[in-house]
Amino acid sequence: MTSPHPFSEYVFSAQEGFDEAATRAAFAHAIPLKTLVIYCLDPRVTEIPHAVARFMGGQTYPGEVITNEHGQRVGSTTEVATVAVAAGRAIDALRSVTVLEHLFGVETVVVVHHSNCGATSYSAHGIVDAFRKENGADISAAYDHGSVCIDDFEASLAYDVALLRRSPGVPMHADILGLFYNTDTGELTEVVRDAGTPR
Repeated sequence: MTSPHPFSEYVFSAQEGFDEAATRAAFAHAIPLKTLVIYCLDPRVTEIPHAVARFMGGQTYPGEVITNEHGQRVGSTTEVATVAVAAGRAIDALRSVTVLEHLFGVETVVVVHHSNCGATSYSAHGIVDAFRKENGADISAAYDHGSVCIDDFEASLAYDVALLRRSPGVPMHADILGLFYNTDTGELTEVVRDAGTPR
């Protein structure tokens, strides 16, 4: 298969003789992924993945990039993958959970909400009203209202863990944890745990 576009050489499925099953198997061995961390994109909490790796018993993060004899980056030693989204809400990470399970396998999904998060400074109706006034658009039906803001950390973590467990794109065997992160001290506290079903 050839393509006039020069970027096609970087697309696995565009290569001659592409074997999807074999390529997927190669991905599964390229990164020893165990845990996916969903956390906030707030620059004050970039330490969260490191803290979760320690919390999970000393998993490797960020690890090292593995290169082949040609200098191509072909893998990593990391055991922790990350998805940073506003407020660390699970709704925004669902597709990533599915893709990472498909390519690497996921044992644990960890949702982390943090103290003094910007999402605690507004309400679901407040952001809808403000957006309408400031941007002339009605976002009242655009998002899941339970995922728009945080007004109770125990409730928001329980909500996100339940949302993940209900999603068909999250593997049933995966454990799902909801953790609270203290922005000032770096301390993690387990709030919710939903054990997966053994395969």
